[in-house]
Amino acid sequence: MVDESRLSAKILLVEDEESLASGLEFNLSEEGFEVDWAKDGRQAVDKFNKGEYDLIILDIMLPYQNGFEVAKQVRKKDPQIPILMLTAKTSVDDKVKGLELGADDYITKPFHLQELLLRVKGMLRRKNWYIKSIKQNPVYKIGNCEINFDNLKFRKGKVEFNLTHFEAILLKYLIENKGRVISRRELLENVWNMNPEVETRTVDIFISRLRKYFEDDPANPVYIKSIRSSGYIFEADDNI
Repeated sequence: MVDESRLSAKILLVEDEESLASGLEFNLSEEGFEVDWAKDGRQAVDKFNKGEYDLIILDIMLPYQNGFEVAKQVRKKDPQIPILMLTAKTSVDDKVKGLELGADDYITKPFHLQELLLRVKGMLRRKNWYIKSIKQNPVYKIGNCEINFDNLKFRKGKVEFNLTHFEAILLKYLIENKGRVISRRELLENVWNMNPEVETRTVDIFISRLRKYFEDDPANPVYIKSIRSSGYIFEADDNI
């Protein structure tokens, strides 16, 4: 079977530590990826604006512009490109902040090469799934809300804003599994590609945010309901 995550995938690697970057560049190239290396935040933004990439590996601590600032600028141009952040920070709050600013996943330094490669391949597979999933029906309506999964625009009445990439993927996964109880473990493994033993709070935070967006009473949700000790279930009439 052909691994779709490796077909013509071009990666922008943003890392100022030369020894780490050269090792990653070599190993990613050995896996069949095309790699373009940026040594600081300013160079990363310039390369991104001039090139076309399938995924970004982005260090947080960078000269000129840090990874959070780079991610913000990337998201203004492309709301869907996967971003894997490299960080020395380990708290859930720091990770959630990165996710809110546009990162799709985190890996904490020091890390094992195989773990990074698995994350990269998983993110590319998830990107391919998402693109195929929204191809036929990019717009979905829930109550008085409308979500455009192509450009990540969310509209409720006259209010409009952009969902983050992870919010959109999470919501799309819930919709595709409508009527079925989905555990936090499943969401973490299939949506975030995270370790379900240590990251369960991440799911709750993002579910809470989605409820605030389109539930009239987030404390008593109609669409995304909690199932005690099991997870969540999405219930809504089809309105596409």
